[in-house]
Amino acid sequence: MEINKIYCENNLDTMKRMPDNFIDLTVTSPPYDNLRDYKGYSFDFEAIAKELYRVTKQGGVVVWVVGDATINGSETGTSFKQALYFKEIGFNLHDTMIYWKDSFAFPEQTRYAQNIEYMFVLSKGKPTTTNIIKVPTNVDNRVKSRSHKYRTKTGDTTPVKYEVGKNTRNMENIWIYNCGLNHSSKDVIAFEHPAIFPERLAYDHIISWSNEGDLVYDPFMGSGTTAKAAIASGRNYIGSEISEEYCQIIEKRLHPLLNNLFTQEDKTEC
Repeated sequence: MEINKIYCENNLDTMKRMPDNFIDLTVTSPPYDNLRDYKGYSFDFEAIAKELYRVTKQGGVVVWVVGDATINGSETGTSFKQALYFKEIGFNLHDTMIYWKDSFAFPEQTRYAQNIEYMFVLSKGKPTTTNIIKVPTNVDNRVKSRSHKYRTKTGDTTPVKYEVGKNTRNMENIWIYNCGLNHSSKDVIAFEHPAIFPERLAYDHIISWSNEGDLVYDPFMGSGTTAKAAIASGRNYIGSEISEEYCQIIEKRLHPLLNNLFTQEDKTEC
């Protein structure tokens, strides 16, 4: 199967041609509930979930970015239903993360402004790659270690020693991104798609759960954000996108980037 290519077709057709245990990482955001106008297309979630499990390598990860619509005064809960179904078919729910947008639509007056989506990090067994992003810590670096007592299930206490004073720590699982024109992307053409997610979001997940040269898939490629982030991080990619109009957006968006990479390779070879 050809890689570094966008397949303009139903994602189930793309995955049918993939062998078992083929993809290192999937990063995607499906069109959920009625929140996104997706040219009238619908998708079979359960069939897609099963195919994703089949084509994902042992130790591979699927990042599923999704939210819920509010219908008749109640959130649908579709996001959680999907996460539980992924668990039912064999995935581990490795982490439930939050994508916090700094912009949002005006809410009904009876509820708080909705500015989050869920990022379910699903793994096929224990994740093979965990390049966790680090952030600076404010712990006093002069302190090398501390001890405290931990109470066991039997009621006894046992001393536990742990290190403090490191310069960095694991970043939180709530990720905040600026959204909108010149924030989610500087590619104006990307906004011809109704619901892009920030390039940085895709990039951060790709560097977290894969290594250079790995294969990244997006079954709902949309405007091409996952492919662009894969290229920028030195990964290979495959994308599926059922809308011909959106495939044209992807081609226009990626062409300058791919052309630039080709030029750089030319210079290196020379």
